[in-house]
Amino acid sequence: MGGLRPWARYGLLVMAHLLALGLGAVVFQALEGPPALQLQAKLRAELVNFQAEYRACLPPGVLEELLGTALVAQAHGISSLGNGSEARNWDLPSALLFTASILTTTGYGHMAPLSAGGKAFCVVYAALGLPASLALVAILHHCLLPLLSCPVAWVAVRWQLAPARAALLQAAGLGLLVAGTFVLLPAVVLWGLQGNCSLLEAIYFCFGSLSTIGLGDLLRGHDLHPALYHLGQMALLSYLLLGLLAMLLTVETFSELPQVHAMVKFFGSSGPLTPEDQGGILGQDELALSTLPPSTTAPEQAPAF
Repeated sequence: MGGLRPWARYGLLVMAHLLALGLGAVVFQALEGPPALQLQAKLRAELVNFQAEYRACLPPGVLEELLGTALVAQAHGISSLGNGSEARNWDLPSALLFTASILTTTGYGHMAPLSAGGKAFCVVYAALGLPASLALVAILHHCLLPLLSCPVAWVAVRWQLAPARAALLQAAGLGLLVAGTFVLLPAVVLWGLQGNCSLLEAIYFCFGSLSTIGLGDLLRGHDLHPALYHLGQMALLSYLLLGLLAMLLTVETFSELPQVHAMVKFFGSSGPLTPEDQGGILGQDELALSTLPPSTTAPEQAPAF
């Protein structure tokens, strides 16, 4: 494939992406189609039974109108279920979680602005807040990545690892650390607190949040005490901010691997990798290893006379 022209390589990349897109759609259709049809049939059967039992008390079409109004309200995060002590949807903790879902591009969809002013402010707030969030993440990445590179650099020098292998070790270690700390551990906690979700559903929710998919289908808890519900919202807010930062650091670390640079170079150039390109690829790893104390570096050669 090294002799392919750039336009042919781009075509292969687009075709592979479209093939993966179609394959994912087919798999989801096969897995989710039958349960959705079963749930729809169950709902229709319940509706028919309810109408047959209470037809004398309800005029025709009233129940469908009520259900339609409830579904529209539910789509905006408003539910009529619960007692009078239930927390309001737009109190301060809920609003903080909503703004965090905007700035982190998670977008759970459990709440949505109703007023025209709220929708206009959401557009302006996201347009100004997203660049500011990206700038903050870039600054934190610049400060934290050298600190995370120090242990791996020490191991690399201790075991005489090549820079490329040290970079791979750093990426793998950081990936495992983030997966255990921000996916598996919170999933176990969520599984223990919410008895109505399985461990797989908890892992699915944590991964969906940190990957900014944010489907929001596990954002429950309105039946809890308002204090516990607000505490859970603040915990989720902190989890989003810290977890997304850790996820971005991991992605950036993997993007600096020589293998990733080689793949990008393959699709961006019609020729093979040159020694200069290889030097540029390893430059990031050498910079990571440069954080070692001076005592561990190799002694300089004496100048020739």
